[in-house]
Formats: sequence, C-alpha cells, structure tokens
Amino acid sequence: MQRAVFGLALLALGLCAFAIWDIVDRFDAVGPARSEIRILVARGDLPSKVAVRLEQMGVIENSLIFRLLMRVNDKESAIRAGEYDVPAGATPRDVLQLLTEGPTVVRKLTVPEGSTTAEVLAIVDGAVGLVGETPQSIAEGTLLPETYHYSWGDTREEVIGRMEHAMREVVSQALASRSSEHPISTPLELITLASIIEKETSVSGERSRVAGVFVNRLNRGMLLQSDPTTIYAITRGEKTLSRRLTYADLKSDDPYNTYSRPGLPPGPIANPGRASLMAAANPLKTEELYFVADGSGGHVFSRNLLEHNRNVARWRRIQRERGLR
Repeated sequence: MQRAVFGLALLALGLCAFAIWDIVDRFDAVGPARSEIRILVARGDLPSKVAVRLEQMGVIENSLIFRLLMRVNDKESAIRAGEYDVPAGATPRDVLQLLTEGPTVVRKLTVPEGSTTAEVLAIVDGAVGLVGETPQSIAEGTLLPETYHYSWGDTREEVIGRMEHAMREVVSQALASRSSEHPISTPLELITLASIIEKETSVSGERSRVAGVFVNRLNRGMLLQSDPTTIYAITRGEKTLSRRLTYADLKSDDPYNTYSRPGLPPGPIANPGRASLMAAANPLKTEELYFVADGSGGHVFSRNLLEHNRNVARWRRIQRERGLR
C-alpha cells in the first residue's frame, strides 16, 4: 500500500514537473505571427485585457500562458501604454520584454513652412494618436514649421508647446546673428518680416535676397507693397483667397495692407520656417528695391522702378500666354 501511495506521489510529481516544464517551454516558443504586427496598449488597460488582445490579434497562442508569464516575472504593473511593432515569430517572453522595456512606435506630423496658425492647429487636431483638446488661443507666427515626432497618447497641448518652444529658440538664434545696423530689433518684428519672406518665395536661394529688398524699403521709408500681407488682411489666415487681388483690395485701409500702410504689419501673416527667420535676420546687402515673378517659380529683381515696370510687363505677358489672366 505504501509503495502504491509512493508511486502515485512520484507520478504526480512527475506530471507536475512535466507541466511546469511545458509551461516554461511555451514562454519561449515561437509565436504564431507570420509578419510584424502593430499593437496598441491604451492607458489604463488591465494586464488581462492586454493578454486577450494579443491572442486575438495572433501575436501569442495563449493569453493564459502570457498572463502566467507576467505574474511569474512580476511584470503585470510594468506594461507601458503605447504602440508597439511586434516582430514576426516573437515569443511570449519577447513580447513581454517589448511591452515593458522596448521602444514604442514613433509617429510624426509635418508642419509646412508658411502655414498659418489655423492650418497648423488643423494638422495637430487631425493627428492620429494624439489625445486631448487642441489649444485654440495661439497667436499667429508662434509655431515653428518642422517635422515633430510623438508617441500614441501624447497630448495635443504638449505638441503645440514644443512648437512654441522651438520657435522661441530659433528666433533667439536669428536675432543674435543679425548685424547692429539691422532695422529689426524685436522677436515680433523678426517673425513678421520672416513670415512675409516665407509667403513671397519658396525658392531657398532667394530668401535672403527678398529680405534685402524689404530691408532696403524699410530703411528708405517705402511701402513694402507685399501681396501676401494684403491677402492676410482679407482672410486673417483662416481661409484661402480664391480670387485675385483687386485695386480696391490694394487701397483698403487695413493694418495688414502694406500697400496702404507704411512699415511692417502689426504681426506675422504666417508661421515662418527656420530658413526665412535666418534670412530676415541676415538680409543680402543689395541695392535692389523691387521683385516680380519670372514665370519659372522664382523672381526677377530690379534696382529702380523703370526696370521693375519692364519686368512686370514681361510677367503679365507670360500670364496672358498661359491663360492666367
């Protein structure tokens, strides 16, 4: 009888040992995924919910085995919220290490140079993975156009804050680089001039030259006569002007209309990029006072009104030939 009981005990121990060995072995078994799978762990997800989702998505074979793995390693509270790319064939142990120590997926959003604040806020508002409300009381010209990286669950407010900080940093650098003879002295003036440059040309090699023209006009007390500022006087950056500027537009008495008001407008007309900010601070030294489109995406520059009128006539002829007028 004692031998039978002893035998049964040995058998039970053997079965138990085999079961433990089998479970431990399954911790390191190749997973069922045949390709990379992206998963999301939301803030507040319970470990059991995460395990079930992993099984449902085909990342692991058995959610109970994964839950046991978490418990054995005391990792149930270590699972981090975020997006993860799980490689094909990842073992349960690999998956657990990824969710507790590995990198989250890095998302990005790009703000084009010259975007108005309304356009930037729309980009942030539509960014997949960001949470929270998009701040609305954001001044024009305070958000630096760049590509920003973020993780799922980051807040829109935090991303906007990073844009504002980046703009302050670049403006500080640009102001520090300007010459003592520069007529621009404040961050607001610099951003305002840079925003006009940004809207006037997208050709990188022209920015400092356009800046030189505007600085020359400011120094001589001439009207800037910039179409983009007049457009902003009409739209305030909240819509696209779907028509050409009229004579009445150019004569309107609006603070942003540089055809009727001297000097810089009261504030930026867009969010200028780094290159335009540096160009505004470091304009090309030139005698030029005018520029007009050349028909190839750039501009032709001139020193006097006679040359400028000839260039304007040439541009209008190109427009007629292209059916633009």
